[in-house]
Amino acid sequence: MPKFAKEKQIITEMLASVDITPNGNRPWDISVHDDSVYGRILSQGNLGLGEAYMQGLWDCPALDQFFYRIIRGGLDRKFPLNFTVIAHYLKNRFLNLQKGKAFSVKHYDIGNNLYAKMLDRRMTYTCGYWEYATDLDAAQEAKLELVCRKMGLKPGMKVLDIGCGWGSFMKYAAEKYGVSSVGITISQAQVDLGRQMCRGLPIEFRLQDYRETEGQYDRIVSLGMFEHVGFKNHQAYMKVVHKCLRDDGLFLLHTIGSNSSSPTATSEPWIWKYIFTQGTLPSAQQIAGAVENLFVLEDWQNFGADYNKTLLAWYHNFQEAWPDLKKDYNEVFFRMWKYYLLSCAGAFRARAIQVWQIVYSKNGVLGGYKAVRSLD
Repeated sequence: MPKFAKEKQIITEMLASVDITPNGNRPWDISVHDDSVYGRILSQGNLGLGEAYMQGLWDCPALDQFFYRIIRGGLDRKFPLNFTVIAHYLKNRFLNLQKGKAFSVKHYDIGNNLYAKMLDRRMTYTCGYWEYATDLDAAQEAKLELVCRKMGLKPGMKVLDIGCGWGSFMKYAAEKYGVSSVGITISQAQVDLGRQMCRGLPIEFRLQDYRETEGQYDRIVSLGMFEHVGFKNHQAYMKVVHKCLRDDGLFLLHTIGSNSSSPTATSEPWIWKYIFTQGTLPSAQQIAGAVENLFVLEDWQNFGADYNKTLLAWYHNFQEAWPDLKKDYNEVFFRMWKYYLLSCAGAFRARAIQVWQIVYSKNGVLGGYKAVRSLD
């Protein structure tokens, strides 16, 4: 019997259940260049699948369609558990890997030029709001406007942005609403470029862990940072926000969310190893438990389907810019980044993961909070 024949048969039958054919001719079919891929999938799950792709052992014309079929069909939950996967989930479940200072997340320091080429003109590295948009720039500006309106920003307010990135929200809020902001990030690269981009505006960047945050603010916003906190630290994070928010203030949390609190749903081994070190997606249950006795829930919006369009736009920009970028990165990086963007696009399209914008107050908005959805 040829080597890996048994593993090939098992994986081929599993893929057939979601209409994927190894070495088929449709966009979502995979081309397997080395049969060891089948064994790696069975022994290492998505970690093995992703590493084999990075090494060029298999290809697919449309990775996003491949992952959409895998995830929508629930095939990702049917692969047999193995030691590598079990060890990852046990470590995530029982150890507080995000307990120390957060400066181990290097994802944001891999090159400002990469992000400038891939993102919109404001360099907003979170999901866009596409209801009123036909391109990435418009979708990201719509998202920033949506956040400002939900916060009820007024001139003279002081805002804290936890996980501020390159300052796109703070710059937009300063220019459009006349507020001042303090932004904290763990990325020196973001601080350096952000200060240049926001020069002349009432904006302060701090290279700082969220646990060290002090001061009082009229509004607090966090766009796409909560995924790095870890579920064992959710309440500690919320206590920091509560301490820094004025009694009549509002807090907006924008985060990717999981449909389940299970470790197999909130963390993924390949993403952990190559993209977001120690990143874990919060569930609705985990967030609700973390804010209990601290905040009043005023609004909860889900526009996770919009991340599919955002990721595809980022991938288009990345691919177009690759001739310029490849002088600083190698082919393995290109395949890794492509796998990251398109596998995530497939997951959001399958509605396996969400994007939530949640608004909290300390004591409840008197007369009731007016939810914002329309930008008309």
